[in-house]
Formats: sequence, C-alpha cells, structure tokens
Amino acid sequence: MGKTRTRWPVSTYSRVVPGASGRVLVVDDNKVIRQLIRVNLELEGFEVVTAADGAECLEVIDQVRPDVVTLDVVMPRLDGLRTAARLRADARTRSLPIVIVSACTQYEVESGLDVGVDAFLAKPFEPSELVRVVRQLSEQGRAGAAPGGASRAGAGRPVSATDDAEQATRTADA
Repeated sequence: MGKTRTRWPVSTYSRVVPGASGRVLVVDDNKVIRQLIRVNLELEGFEVVTAADGAECLEVIDQVRPDVVTLDVVMPRLDGLRTAARLRADARTRSLPIVIVSACTQYEVESGLDVGVDAFLAKPFEPSELVRVVRQLSEQGRAGAAPGGASRAGAGRPVSATDDAEQATRTADA
C-alpha cells in the first residue's frame, strides 16, 4: 500500500486504499498541513489525494472524484473560497461536500456560507474533529443529503474548540 504513480502534477499525492471509508481531496498550500491531514485521514481508512492549491484542485477533481474536499482559504493561484464557489457552480461537483480548514475568521465563515461551504474546521484543530467532520460529510454525501451548508448538521460552524473557532461560531450564529 505505497504511493501510486499518477499523471497528475508532481505536487499531487494519491494512495489507493482498498475498502476505503471514502476518498478525500485535501487542498492546502502548506505541505506540512497537507501531510498532517492526509496521515490522520489515512489512519482512519480514508483514501486521500492532495493538491497544493485551488487551481490544482480543479485540474484533478474529475479524475479524483472525491467524496469530500477540504480547502484551506489562503492559497496561491486560486484561493479556497473561489475554489468552493467554482465547485458549487459546476453541475458535476455542486453536491460535493466541502470543508474549509482554515483560521475561520469572520470573513471566511461569512464568505464560505455565501458560496455553500458545508463545514468549517478552525486551525489549529484536533485530528479527531477532522476525522469526525470528514466521516460525517462523506456518509451524508453517500446517503444523498442536500449539499450547500444550510441543511447539514453543524453547517456553518467551526468545530474546533479554539478561540478563533468560538469567535467564528458567534459570528456564524449572528
């Protein structure tokens, strides 16, 4: 169960996991964060593909066909909020669950809700919360739950217990 060779750009990582809990596309320009998210999800049985920014995400999304996408907000070329908006605008990815994994500032939460982000995870986050959110969205996505935030349990709420998350939660509730 090692790395597999793909025709994707060099910075994209893919590992085939037989019987995986689901496939997750992790998009973050910080290699350490990508690896942290990847390892934690793989340990819980997810197949993980990584991309370094929103532009790369859009380049590989049709080949990857993920069950869930995690997006950082601040990235080169194409940021996470614009990437989420493009995913929602495309009929092929409109119902794809999206998790913003970022600082979850007031702007990020409000803008994310506007484009239909399903969940927010504030950095720094607990790995168990990451796994819980991804698993929940993956299962809901397979069950045919409505995408786009409002109808999902916990939508629009950062789930990390950090001060930034508490501030973002107050903002989202306002």
